[in-house]
Amino acid sequence: MNNRRNWLKQIGLGTIGLGFCQFETFANPTKEFILPDFDDSPVLLRSNENPYGPSPLARAAMTKTVNTSNRYGWKLWPELITLIAKKNNVADNNITLGAGSTEILDLVLQYTASKKGNFIMAETTFDYWTAPYEKLRLKKIMVPLTKDKKHDLPAMLKAIDSETKMIYICNPNNPTGTICNREELVSFINEASKKAIVFVDEAYIDFTKEQSLSDLVIENKNIIITKTFSKMYGLAGARVGYAIAHSSTIDEINTLKSTPNMSVSVVSTAAAMASLNDEDFIQKVYVTNQEVKKYTIDQLIQLNLTCIPSYSNFVYFSLENYKKDYFKQLEDHNIQGTRIYEENGKWTRITIGTLKDMQRFIAALK
Repeated sequence: MNNRRNWLKQIGLGTIGLGFCQFETFANPTKEFILPDFDDSPVLLRSNENPYGPSPLARAAMTKTVNTSNRYGWKLWPELITLIAKKNNVADNNITLGAGSTEILDLVLQYTASKKGNFIMAETTFDYWTAPYEKLRLKKIMVPLTKDKKHDLPAMLKAIDSETKMIYICNPNNPTGTICNREELVSFINEASKKAIVFVDEAYIDFTKEQSLSDLVIENKNIIITKTFSKMYGLAGARVGYAIAHSSTIDEINTLKSTPNMSVSVVSTAAAMASLNDEDFIQKVYVTNQEVKKYTIDQLIQLNLTCIPSYSNFVYFSLENYKKDYFKQLEDHNIQGTRIYEENGKWTRITIGTLKDMQRFIAALK
């Protein structure tokens, strides 16, 4: 622990004084960190990235650690695990690291796919990771969302059969931005985990005031939770994620990796450690996201577009009443959005960028 304290002091994590400033200045403290803001630069509103970048402390940590990238992070990886465990009120042996939550998804795939069967998920959810499951001949069972775009937990429970290996819950859900009632979700997990692995993706939980389900893993071996530094912490390109599970489950998952935790670079590890110490930045991201999201939803409603209440850093809305060619409008204004997720209602998703980004987005729609 003394090594970590000394390292934190060296890069200024414990004593840096940030003062009062506008948030975008706070997120970009010196010009050397700012990309040129040309009028013709695309507005990136497709991948739910944090538009304010890594925190100032994370940037300082990455800059400092670049010079030690010729060495493996044998000392740093355990320190990051300790910080993560403390944040989630679990023990170190309840955590394993991955290069983003994508690697965790792949590891859970390997863990659950040792025997053929099926897996269950919502019909509209984060599904880019499912192709390898199907190639391994695991049948995908899709359970439609409720009318208000939430997970239909009772229906998902009924869909479980003797062949079910895993149930995936993205909470808050991507792309809808909806969230499960905690009491109902805990009840569902307690029942479903008697029959299969319940995998809860909490990539966006930091954009809410909801409590993580991490406390459930202490006693239950059939719950795996994944979290990421890609979203709230602005480290999507740095690739840092982790799984939280029962210690015996973590041990089994780790056997699927030649060297557990080693896929996270030294620079990314340092950034993640620093990010966990930058509460001021995280609070500013949270508040600003809420404000800009409200502006965006209000403007979309004024355009007579139906929006789903969002517990995330994106908005799910219907193009059913939109008379123009939405995707042509985005293209003409150099804005990168995403796709239609549900043809019935023409539902799409847009990431919440900076206020300037969203003003440009709304202007493009008008």
